[in-house]
Amino acid sequence: MSIPSATGDELAGVVDLFGALTRAELESALGELAFKRGEDTDEAAIESAVADAIEAYYLVSVDHDGESVLVPGPVAFPTLADGAEDLPHIMDVPDRTVDRERLVEAVERRLRADAARAVSDGDTERIDHLLDVSYDLETWGATDVSEIRDRLDDALENRN
Repeated sequence: MSIPSATGDELAGVVDLFGALTRAELESALGELAFKRGEDTDEAAIESAVADAIEAYYLVSVDHDGESVLVPGPVAFPTLADGAEDLPHIMDVPDRTVDRERLVEAVERRLRADAARAVSDGDTERIDHLLDVSYDLETWGATDVSEIRDRLDDALENRN
């Protein structure tokens, strides 16, 4: 894996090693991983990979002790990339445990807002993705987001 082509699952795996990371800590961890592998650190590519993982719900943001942290999201199957297991020994980052209930609530709020925006924009590709996220969220978060899914389904039916 090179950092620019890191999968969402691999980024979630890095975050999962620590429980939660700030965005800056994750980007630093990815830079450390690139250095460890003798790869060039492309900060723009790292920022883009993290942004893409957040957009796709591989990573989700939640407030923890007054700071925004990232945790593996509902679509992630955290996977450790080669060399990632050494990151906790390299980085001085505290282990964090995020309250699961608050995390699920934050993801539900985000999904609701993303769904409203996708429906308003008529973005069928995003609606399809958010439908998949809704199923994953129900399993991952032990919650019911059928109302959001119904709205997304209705939007798709009305577009066809």
